[in-house]
Amino acid sequence: MRLTYWSWLKDLQSVCDLWNADHPDVQVDAVWSGSGNNGGYAKMFASLTAGGGADIAQVEYRMIPSFLLQNGLVDLGRYGFGDIAGDYRDSDLAAVSLSGGVFAVPQDTGPAGFFYRRDILQEIGAVPPATWPEWLDLARAVKDSDPARRLEAWNINDPGSFTSYCAQAGARWFTTDGDTWVVDIAGEPSRMVAQMLDTAFDEDLYDTSFGAFTSGWFAAAGAGNIASAITGSWGDALLTGVAGTEGLWGVAPLPVWPDTGYGSTTLGGSSAAVLATSEHPAEALEFLHWMTTDPAAIDAQIENSGTGWSVNPDYIGRTREEPSEFFGGQNYNEEVFVEASEAQNPDWIWSPIYLELNDALSTVFRERGAGGRSLVDALPQVQEDTISIMTDKGLTVRAGGDV
Repeated sequence: MRLTYWSWLKDLQSVCDLWNADHPDVQVDAVWSGSGNNGGYAKMFASLTAGGGADIAQVEYRMIPSFLLQNGLVDLGRYGFGDIAGDYRDSDLAAVSLSGGVFAVPQDTGPAGFFYRRDILQEIGAVPPATWPEWLDLARAVKDSDPARRLEAWNINDPGSFTSYCAQAGARWFTTDGDTWVVDIAGEPSRMVAQMLDTAFDEDLYDTSFGAFTSGWFAAAGAGNIASAITGSWGDALLTGVAGTEGLWGVAPLPVWPDTGYGSTTLGGSSAAVLATSEHPAEALEFLHWMTTDPAAIDAQIENSGTGWSVNPDYIGRTREEPSEFFGGQNYNEEVFVEASEAQNPDWIWSPIYLELNDALSTVFRERGAGGRSLVDALPQVQEDTISIMTDKGLTVRAGGDV
C-alpha cells in the first residue's frame, strides 16, 4: 500500500523514508504541492471534485473550515483518533476540531514571541514590554531615539497579525450553536486590539513601507532601523539572515493584555488532513500520529524540512533544547516558546470563508494605511459583510456579541 502526502515542506520525503524503512506494508510518498494560496489549495480542491488526488494534505489550520464546506476531510474520530488525542495539546486539538469531529492531525504551530534587538533597547534604557500598553510606550521611545527608527514594521496588505492578536485578546470570531454559525468579529476583544493599532497608526509608530522579512525589512533591521519583530517561533531562522547582528537579538514573551486574554497566540501552523477521497484513512492516521509525536520524526522534520513548533507537548526537538549563539546564548525555546505553546486561546475557531474574510480585512488595513477610516469603525462593516457572504453560501448565521 502506498500513501501520497501533498505538502510544501522541503525534503519531507526524508522523514517519510524513516517510516518507510520500518513499515514495508504502508509506504508514504511525499509530493510537493505548492504552498497554500500559491497553488496548493486549488490543486486540493480540484482533486476532491474529480474524486482523486492525495491521501494526506498539508492544510493550514485557518483553512480547515473551508475544506469542510466542500466535505473534503475525513473525520478521524471514526478511525480511533480519540485513543491518541491525549498526545496533543488541547489548544492544538481545538484547531482541528469542529462540531464534534476531528478533521486533521496537528502538524506544527507557531507560538508567538517578541524578538528584539538587545543593543537598541539597552541604548534607550528600555526592556521588552510585558503588556500591550507598554509596547506602545516602547514604540514611542524607539521612534523618539531616532526619526528613522521604528520598533516594528507592519505589512498593510496582510491582516494575519491582527487576527492573531485578536485571538490572544480572547476574541471568538466564529463559534457554532448547533447548525448555526455565530459571528463576532466586532466584539470587545477585537475593538481593544483595533484601538491599540489605530493609536500606533495615528502616531506613526510602525514602518508600513514594507512587511517583516522582506528585502526592505532585512536592510532596515541590519541598519538598526527596525528594533523588533513579533512573530511565530519559526521567525528565529529568518532573523539569522539579518547581516551583522549575530548575538544582538533576544527573545521575550509576547506582550499581554492587562486582566484579560491569553499569554500568547499563534502565527502560522499547519495540520495534516486526510482527504475524503483517500481509500486508506486508518493507515494515514497511523502514519501521521508517528510523524507528529515520535522524537526521531520530529528531529528529522526540524533538520530537513524546517518545520514549525512541535505539537508533541513532551518533546520540542533536540536542537531546540540547546542555547543559541545567534541569540546571545539564550535558550529561548525553553524559556519562551514552551510556555507560549501552552498559553493559547482554546476557543478560537477559524472562518469557513477564510479567504474572503482575509481579503476584506486586507482592504481595511490598506485604507487605514492611506489615512482612511479607523479600524474600530471598520469592524462592524466587516462583520456584516462576513455574515452576508456566509449566508449566500447557504450557511445559517447570526451575529454575536454586542454589535
